[in-house]
Amino acid sequence: MSDMIIVKAKIKEYTPGFNVSGDVAEALDKKAKALLADACERAKANNRKTLMAKDL
Repeated sequence: MSDMIIVKAKIKEYTPGFNVSGDVAEALDKKAKALLADACERAKANNRKTLMAKDL
């Protein structure tokens, strides 16, 4: 799990009053990686090497 881009401790900060199960970070990490991969493809399709908010 060393390749996670999501910080588990930060999830807890953004969900006050809720308990967070261990698999939430893994699921969020998977979605974030997919979102970034799609953004990279969009930037590449527009002949850019810079990701921008509009790519998300």
